Amino acid sequence: MQVTLLCVCACWMLVLVTSMPAPQMSDAQLEQTLASRVTMQRHLKCALGEGPCDPVGRRLRTLAPLVLRGACPQCSAQETRQIRRTLAFVQRNYPWEWAKIVRQYG
Repeated sequence: MQVTLLCVCACWMLVLVTSMPAPQMSDAQLEQTLASRVTMQRHLKCALGEGPCDPVGRRLRTLAPLVLRGACPQCSAQETRQIRRTLAFVQRNYPWEWAKIVRQYG
């Protein structure tokens, strides 16, 4: 279960890192994103394949399976930390979506 949690967190953090030159997100930007229900719903729909994705969402969907398996060689230390923070947030605040993410990527 912890490995799955880390993987899902990594997936959501990857929502913050996108394509080739991975766009960086500051901790303050991450907190703003987590605080916005509208933004979180958009990212969750992207991750679940239920809505369109921005560059951050596309990166998340690409790296989510890796993160769920417990390894993300493309992730920086900051991304890994932010992904863990995000996944813990999603698990706590969006339990229905969390369950769907675990089923889809786990």
